[in-house]
Amino acid sequence: MSAEREHILREMGLGPAWKLRAAPAPIPADEVVAPSPTAAEPPREIAPTIAPTIAPTIAPTVATTAPLAAMGWDELAATVTACRQCRLCEARKQAVLGVGDRNADWLFVGEGPGAEEDQRGEPFVGQAGKLLDSMLAAIGLKRGNDVYIANAVKCRPPENRTPAPEETATCRPYLERQIELIQPRLIVALGRPAAQTLLQSEVKIGAARGKLHDYRGIPLIITYHPAYLLRTLLDKAKAWEDLCFMRHTMQKQKDR
Repeated sequence: MSAEREHILREMGLGPAWKLRAAPAPIPADEVVAPSPTAAEPPREIAPTIAPTIAPTIAPTVATTAPLAAMGWDELAATVTACRQCRLCEARKQAVLGVGDRNADWLFVGEGPGAEEDQRGEPFVGQAGKLLDSMLAAIGLKRGNDVYIANAVKCRPPENRTPAPEETATCRPYLERQIELIQPRLIVALGRPAAQTLLQSEVKIGAARGKLHDYRGIPLIITYHPAYLLRTLLDKAKAWEDLCFMRHTMQKQKDR
């Protein structure tokens, strides 16, 4: 077992562990051969009984033992870093938990890390990230200042493909725990995979945008993913309408 694999297994609380070998079967009485009456041999020193080797007790980290619902940020980050629950972990350079103000009023949720995000460990740092920063600035927001950015999946899908349903389902508990820790006033789903992960239902962006949805009592707004807007410039005007809707909704939340 390689040192890296052993380290990962230890972090996940899965090993290594050794089992006691089964005791040898007893020899039938009729096969026991009596010792021949030869000269008495000098007494041999009896070796002390050695207890069987048992795996050492390793104090697992909180991240591997605490229920997800009880994890703080450090435990959650460690668990996501060590996660091997779906095949996305096989090609990733690193898992990308999220970035920003952990007490933010605004939570933006995208699809998943791209190549540059996978390299740097931060969501939305490529061209789509630059556009997102511009969208935030248009309504008086700034990355890291009362804003948290996360993704539906924490590992990069190969070739930047859309995450499969089983992959978003595997990562969803991590996103749910992030939302519980942040307690945002407003969630913005950027694109269809993020919206479907949060609402757990089929979503069509054209029909879902411009409306107020609900995530466990938190208002949720759906808009286009910045990467889509880079390819479809005509929908930028619709995205601006969504930004205005977000700002209006947040103001209503704060006025309560």
